[in-house]
Amino acid sequence: MNDSILEQLLTKMVETSNNNITITDENGLILDSNPNHWTIYGLESSRNIGVSVFELEEKGILEPSITAAVIKERKPIQILQQTKTGRIVMSTGYPIFDVDGQIIRVLSYAQDQTEIKNLQFQYEQLQRKIKGYQTEVEELREKGSPNLIFRSKEMQHITKTISRVAKTDATILFLGESGVGKSLLARSIHSQSDRLKEPFIEVNCSTIPESLFESEMFGYEPGAFTGALKQGKQGLIEQADGGTLFLDEIGELPLGIQVKLLKVLQEKRIMRVGGKKERQIDFRLVAATNQNLEEMVNKGTFRLDLYYRLNVIPLHIPALRERREDITILIQHYVHQVNEKYNFQKSLHPSTYEALIQYRWPGNVRELENLVERMMLIAEETTIYPDELPNSIQGINGENMRNNGASLESLMIKEKNLKKNIEQVERRLLQQAAEACRTTYDMAEYLGISQPSVIRKLKKYGISIK
Repeated sequence: MNDSILEQLLTKMVETSNNNITITDENGLILDSNPNHWTIYGLESSRNIGVSVFELEEKGILEPSITAAVIKERKPIQILQQTKTGRIVMSTGYPIFDVDGQIIRVLSYAQDQTEIKNLQFQYEQLQRKIKGYQTEVEELREKGSPNLIFRSKEMQHITKTISRVAKTDATILFLGESGVGKSLLARSIHSQSDRLKEPFIEVNCSTIPESLFESEMFGYEPGAFTGALKQGKQGLIEQADGGTLFLDEIGELPLGIQVKLLKVLQEKRIMRVGGKKERQIDFRLVAATNQNLEEMVNKGTFRLDLYYRLNVIPLHIPALRERREDITILIQHYVHQVNEKYNFQKSLHPSTYEALIQYRWPGNVRELENLVERMMLIAEETTIYPDELPNSIQGINGENMRNNGASLESLMIKEKNLKKNIEQVERRLLQQAAEACRTTYDMAEYLGISQPSVIRKLKKYGISIK
């Protein structure tokens, strides 16, 4: 093969290479390079044949020049360059020596690392946030109740109100969706009250059959009805004597029981089923519901006089999706809790946090707590990745995730191989560009690479412009 053919072959290899290649002589004069190589440095497509790299370095185009460094050090060198256009370029240069040990050529490669660096920066930011959440959770545990974890202004306002009224006997009515934490807040009231050492009796009004409601709530005397205990039974209201009675889902109370409960609240006296003598009773009432009691009053399914008696200090607990700043520290809290409970040392990958934060949590705090425990029990590895989440949270069936799209961090799921990680990020960026642009020229400008590179990469990943 003669020199002419070799030269043509070398030129074609440089032009068509996926890498940005530059070949210079021993003085740093450019002999050959990719035509579009210089676009990442803010120059128009050109081979720049005969231009000195020292001249480009003086102009600030190459900061610094990898070729100049190789000529000076006489050895292979790798450096990071910051271009005028804000790109980050990884350059690697190799000296080529003749038989006398003199440099005759310098071969260098340049790879645009901007998106990878951005990805790394975002990933590190997420890690710093997670460490911050861990510290914040520990501080919250030390300051107050270990189960009341929050950082939102809404919850701060609610807990401050609770602290102000806890030592009184005022009736508190919690309003809000199921699973927002009404039971925990009721216990918080009791723990801050002067009744702390007395019983806290929690009653879920929706779980007691209507036929048993009266005997369960008010108790019964011996022989009050067929099947009754011989010694009789103390009712739930009576068990709360001296302490706190928490009636959850109070909207489920039958109308007949509402009448009797109202009388108890007014007179502080109770009579067991089958009894003839009233008993004096003293308790603090806390109630909660996920229903609109005002609408129930209008429909005649809830007594107006009982509603007024309950609605002394109404507190609306916002849904978890309405106080998103609480999600992150709640996740961290429950991860810590499960690790302690089962002696685990498991953690969530930052991209798993991202997916959980984006989810709308229709079941609120209760759903979050149950999901974290289930996920950590099932996961085999110590690091839990997004592919172990339910489909609705991963985004396969979740409208919210579909609308927001996957973050770059979430692309780095289980793959440890750098090359494959880079390919995942590159594919994602190309897909975004293909959706945003009409032509490959627009995509080249959008991505900051050459148009031939765009075509080559679209073909590589099987992506088409929509």
